[in-house]
Amino acid sequence: QVQLVESGGGSVQAGGSLKLSCAISGVTSRGSDCQAWFRQAPGKERERVAVRGTGGPAYADSVKGRFTTSRDDSKNTAYLQMTNLQPEDTATYFCAAYLPGYSYLLHCPTLPTDQYNYWGQGTQVTVSS
Repeated sequence: QVQLVESGGGSVQAGGSLKLSCAISGVTSRGSDCQAWFRQAPGKERERVAVRGTGGPAYADSVKGRFTTSRDDSKNTAYLQMTNLQPEDTATYFCAAYLPGYSYLLHCPTLPTDQYNYWGQGTQVTVSS
């Protein structure tokens, strides 16, 4: 059973930094994959902020130049480094993965949100002014 577990959220002042981690376990077959970070603030729609995989990495305009996604395959962990955080970055951040279980030509930056088949529980990021 595939599981994604986020950590690293917290409260920071504007201009600060945080690094989120997403530990991925239970993957038994390799194939095409996309891994993304989403966020959702109260009353707002879920927004994809970063995605890795074929065609990536790609970032939302709102975080471009401030957020960086990476992955350590030896630790089966993905990361989201967030710098120069602003109050509008306050949200619950989710790690998500698309793991179809087979290989095919895939373009992760355009993969629809509803195609991601594994999600973490979310971690809260709060930025104060």
